[in-house]
Amino acid sequence: MAFKALFMAFLYYIKIKKGEREFMRNMKRKAVWAFSTVMLMVLCCPVMALAADEAEEYVPSMYASFWALVPPVVAIVLALITKEVYSSLFIGVLIGGLFYSGFSFETTITHVFQDGIIGVLSDSYNVGILVFLVVLGIMVCLMNKAGGSAAFGRWAEVHIKSRAGAQLATILLGVLIFIDDYFNCLTVGSVMRPVTDKHNISRAKLSYLIDATAAPVCIIAPISSWAAAVTGFVEGEDGLSIFVRAIPYNFYALLTIVMMLGLVLMKVDYGPMKTHEKNAQEKGDLYTTPDRPYANAEEETASSKGSVIDLVFPIACLIICCVIGMIWSGGFFAGEGFVTAFSNSDASVGLAVGSFFAFVITIVFYLLRRVLRFHECMSCIPDGFKAMVPAILILTLAWTLKAMTDSLGAAEFVAGAMENAAGGLVNFLPAIIFLVGCFLAFATGTSWGTFGILIPIVVAVFAGTNETMMIISISACMAGAVCGDHCSPISDTTIMASAGAQCNHVNHVSTQLPYALTVAAVSFVTYLVAGFVQTAFVALPVGIVLMIVTLIILRKSGEGKEASSEK
Repeated sequence: MAFKALFMAFLYYIKIKKGEREFMRNMKRKAVWAFSTVMLMVLCCPVMALAADEAEEYVPSMYASFWALVPPVVAIVLALITKEVYSSLFIGVLIGGLFYSGFSFETTITHVFQDGIIGVLSDSYNVGILVFLVVLGIMVCLMNKAGGSAAFGRWAEVHIKSRAGAQLATILLGVLIFIDDYFNCLTVGSVMRPVTDKHNISRAKLSYLIDATAAPVCIIAPISSWAAAVTGFVEGEDGLSIFVRAIPYNFYALLTIVMMLGLVLMKVDYGPMKTHEKNAQEKGDLYTTPDRPYANAEEETASSKGSVIDLVFPIACLIICCVIGMIWSGGFFAGEGFVTAFSNSDASVGLAVGSFFAFVITIVFYLLRRVLRFHECMSCIPDGFKAMVPAILILTLAWTLKAMTDSLGAAEFVAGAMENAAGGLVNFLPAIIFLVGCFLAFATGTSWGTFGILIPIVVAVFAGTNETMMIISISACMAGAVCGDHCSPISDTTIMASAGAQCNHVNHVSTQLPYALTVAAVSFVTYLVAGFVQTAFVALPVGIVLMIVTLIILRKSGEGKEASSEK
């Protein structure tokens, strides 16, 4: 019995120990699970915090403040002072990156390169414009090598007998090619450069005439990529009808044409342009400054078989193909009407596709005419690309600078300032809007972006109350945007005008600025008049008379200075 009791006690002890071990195992298992859960939560916390940070968009401390305009202003001032555009633009980009990041080194580098340079070169619209630019460069090289440009120069030498005639022909061609400003700049430049060179017209003057017939003409042409852009910003209204009705009030564009004709017919030149024109006439120096990046761009041997048709046919083909490309991108062949297709067109896609087909047709044309062999045509591809490298570099940096200003809220700052200034100044509002548009487009280098910011504000202010003032104010938006775009060194149209004329970019900007500011001053006064009379039949004639009187005064002033210097 004692043994049995002892045995049972031993079994009971074993059972208790086993239960304790099982209990301990369960406790350990629960502890492990609890520890694992806690660790998982700890590890997830940074990821969740990072996701929350990404969900909440980063806003720099200088956003939508005056500091947002500092980077482009620095870049523009440096370019005009140092005459060095690449480094000036990059410094502006770098300042924008520093302001955005709060002076953090790593964030600055990331923003400048990843969001900036790489970002703008990854944008499909920008790439399409670069493709168009390169194809245009190749076609110009082809026309030069085929002898078309030289033949046209010989023809023009017989038919265009004066400097005034060469300049008027340039203006006329610029007005006729109203489809798109990029296309205008490069086409007019490639066609008229041999003619203006023959008559010793400086490259600075040629680039001014090209630039002044690009955006200012496109903004008053109902069938153009610019009309399509503007009509898209007028929400809740008939955009195309408003665009057409706004044309007589687009004083900067109309007075720019008056200015060009007056400069040529009255033989007026002033400011830095006068020096360039004097050097071209008296010394045969078309560039004036030592820096002439395009001076050797056309030193290839031209075919002796070339004739005028070898320039006219490719240009005509280019115009037709680009128009077809633009309406195709707008859905014309899918059933849309011509005007609707133009309104919906993508200029980047249309111009890139159209220029490519024109390039292929031109090669076939030259091969059939036997003015060039196939390998000579192919050798023009790298040569044309190299000729456009300066323009591509400047465009890329200008787009990057715009990306910096966008990320700092420059547009929001200017729009807010305009809204605050609008109250109680209804009759002065067109003139104020014109100045705001000039400043915004000058600082950002984009006129289309300026349309997008200012036009919706104007429509909201005047819709349903005063339709005439809404039309005048929308015109002031467009005119101010074109004026600022015309003056800005970082505007893509200004850059392409330099490329089309093969002129040093800073030379083009510094010589054009006094002319553009003269028209801007007269336009401002005209908008003051329009704000009170509210009719183009009074305001526009006043503006034209003021423009002509201003040119007469400038001419008399120039003649007086020359007479006093001779004494």
